[in-house]
Amino acid sequence: MITDPTWIFLIVLGIILFAPMLLDKLRVPSIVGMIFAGVLIGPHGFGVLERDTSFELFGKVGLYYIMFLASLEMNLQDVQRIKGRAATLGLLSFVIPMGIGYAANSMLGYGAAAAVLMAAMYASHTLIAYPIVLRYGLSRLDSVSIAVGGTIVADTLTLLVLAVVGGVFKEHVTGLYWLWLLVKVVALGGIIIYSFPRIGRWFFRRYDDSVVQYVFVLCLVFLGAGLMEFVGMEGILGAFLVGLVLNRLIPPSSPLMSHIEFVGNALFIPFFLIGVGMLINLGALVEHEGAIVVAAVMVAVGLGSKWLACFVTQKAFKMSLGERRLMFGLTGSRAAATLAVVLVGYKIILPDGSRLLGDDVLNGAMVLILVTCVVSSLITENTARKVAVAQRSAATATTVVAQPAGEAPDRILMALHNPSMVQALVDLSLMLRTPHSVAPIIALNVVLDNNPSARQSGEEQLEHAVKLAAATNMRIQTYQRWSVNVASGISHTIKERAVSDLVLGLHQKERLSDTFYGKLSTDLLGAIDRQIFIFRATMPLNTMQRIQLLVPPKAEYEQGFGGWLDRVALLARQLTCGINAYSTADTLTAVEHYVGSKHNGVPLLGTEYRSWNDLVPLAHNARTDHLVVFVCARRGTISFHNYLDRLPDQIERYFSSRNVLMVYPQQPFTRRS
Repeated sequence: MITDPTWIFLIVLGIILFAPMLLDKLRVPSIVGMIFAGVLIGPHGFGVLERDTSFELFGKVGLYYIMFLASLEMNLQDVQRIKGRAATLGLLSFVIPMGIGYAANSMLGYGAAAAVLMAAMYASHTLIAYPIVLRYGLSRLDSVSIAVGGTIVADTLTLLVLAVVGGVFKEHVTGLYWLWLLVKVVALGGIIIYSFPRIGRWFFRRYDDSVVQYVFVLCLVFLGAGLMEFVGMEGILGAFLVGLVLNRLIPPSSPLMSHIEFVGNALFIPFFLIGVGMLINLGALVEHEGAIVVAAVMVAVGLGSKWLACFVTQKAFKMSLGERRLMFGLTGSRAAATLAVVLVGYKIILPDGSRLLGDDVLNGAMVLILVTCVVSSLITENTARKVAVAQRSAATATTVVAQPAGEAPDRILMALHNPSMVQALVDLSLMLRTPHSVAPIIALNVVLDNNPSARQSGEEQLEHAVKLAAATNMRIQTYQRWSVNVASGISHTIKERAVSDLVLGLHQKERLSDTFYGKLSTDLLGAIDRQIFIFRATMPLNTMQRIQLLVPPKAEYEQGFGGWLDRVALLARQLTCGINAYSTADTLTAVEHYVGSKHNGVPLLGTEYRSWNDLVPLAHNARTDHLVVFVCARRGTISFHNYLDRLPDQIERYFSSRNVLMVYPQQPFTRRS
């Protein structure tokens, strides 16, 4: 066997590199290739590599990564809506395999304790196929969220069974042991839920370096997993819980999320899959009499019971066939919890000297892991591809139908001027961008005359914006143009590039005589009819926990009503937070109806607002970790009111320490020569 660390790592990297390339031509998921590669190079295959401590280390990291990513990718707003279905699937995928498995194991001649422990292997499952869902961009589908939620329910119950059966064979175990275990788990869960989000917000507000943030997140994941193991449960529960509590702090479009997904999918998760394959000993099926029968029963019960649980859930909640297949694909595979169960049972020695779970069960479990991982990956790959194609086709058709003639496409322009605002504007633009939009984000810097120093500063800002967006796999088109007037330079670019939305930072006063908006913003409001977002950031956008939205009366009669409301709803989804809307009764009704029909799942609480001349009531409700959005109006439009003239003074007086976003909706399109 090869023992040199350099060659071991090279071989593993070669598998991670070439397995997807080769299997893609055969339309076989790369996950399957990783597992089979582990079988071939492992000690039970050709013996190229030994499953040493490095595979155990990286394997555990990969397992935690899968659970952490699964909870991190969940849309908590949707989870609230589908929590009943997720709990149902989780309970069914535990109860049905336990019942059928216990009966089948008893028929094979196993005692009560062994039959229960083997049934627990059927009840557990690992989200092996979850990277496939990530690759197709389907992680926020209801069926995927249901499967992820059901996973933690089923695995938690499975690990409790493991703790009970394992505890029975320990010495000096009393009823207080179980009570104390429950108290420790509940107390630890409370500590993680309460403290980790607060620590995360504090850290992200003070450190914006992407590497430092990534290492910090990993520390929290392993701290949660380690503490859960310390109290007597499996670390995967801790990793999953940490992902849930950090969910709001790591938006899907953020560079940090991109870094987390990239490192996990490129290194840690493949290491875990290869390590799983190295455990499988196919030759033992022939050597041990009856092992094939045990393995066949385990595979049949394992797959059949999970399919039945998904079938019952589908019928109970009237879900589609594709949703059932996705749920089965994600919940059908076994790995982590199954390994934990079989290894605990294998180590338990009975009074007669035999093992509670013998070699036949150990080898059968390895076959169960191999077969279920292959079947799960194939089903998920096939279904995810069909669902993704259907989604893309529907999105394209909707865009074509919804795009009136003469209107601009979904294209965002960032006007960069202040170097300190580049990060904030890029973050905001990424969150406002419509998912799956093919139009790129545009970054523009306008240089007055031929000023070399201004040109150099502008180029640096554009390069910084490109790097920030590249971390999320988003391409930014950059433009630097000379002009005698910044507003005219931006206006001409908007016309030339068919821009739909302009994003710019709020003017920073340098003299007492300066206006709140500054000359640039004032000129732009009069020069362009596109939707304008003016942003002032006092703290990172991803630490916002609520959106406070002030809407002027009669805003629903403006042509741009749906445009700005779509953007605000997208922002709420990215931040995984709710919206508190303030306006008159009629306008609130229109806002609630629009959000309910087009953005179902975004929490929106409407409050009738009467204090238009004094925003003190709104200021009292807006905490420092709230984003305050003011929907404004240009003079002469339907929704313009006199209080908007006093808005700058009130923002400076009452919202100086808040993140503020001012929105000027798009005006009726007019052709200009």
